[in-house]
Amino acid sequence: MSFNFQEYFDELINGNVLLSYKGRITTDLINSVLDSIETKLQDSDEQSKVRKKVYNVLVESLQNLYHHNDDLPDSFKKEYGDSFGVLVIKKLDDAYKISTGNFIISNKIADLKSRIDKINSLSKEELKEEYKHILNFQKMSEKGGGGLGLVDIARKTGNKLKYIFHSFSEEYYFFSLDIFISN
Repeated sequence: MSFNFQEYFDELINGNVLLSYKGRITTDLINSVLDSIETKLQDSDEQSKVRKKVYNVLVESLQNLYHHNDDLPDSFKKEYGDSFGVLVIKKLDDAYKISTGNFIISNKIADLKSRIDKINSLSKEELKEEYKHILNFQKMSEKGGGGLGLVDIARKTGNKLKYIFHSFSEEYYFFSLDIFISN
């Protein structure tokens, strides 16, 4: 059975949502989202350290969505063009939750899963060393990243990255990532 995107999104936007978006991922969108969240966080009673962490993790998350957008299934390509992503930011009782999602071609899943599993297995000190190693030795990818984004998110949050690959078709999966930032 294929993944029902609308059911997924409807479930995702339940609760105390600060911002939700589904659609084309553009630089203008990224700037608008960052401005909006910065204002909402400044207007809240949240500690400055937590606000900064949420903002910084959001920047990394949006950059990942922008730079790692694969080709889309035809049904989404017709409606959204060449890029599509999901972003939902929620305020939970004891944390903020940033959820992102985008389509991924099935042959890229193994590499991404392996990277995230490795990141999730590392201690705080090992994450710091991995970050330094990538900074010093990794080459830039064809999409402009050096592989720092997910490592940096794990370092900043101190939490494991939660992910699911939802089967959409033989060729495509929908990759959903949940990031928790503790208060």
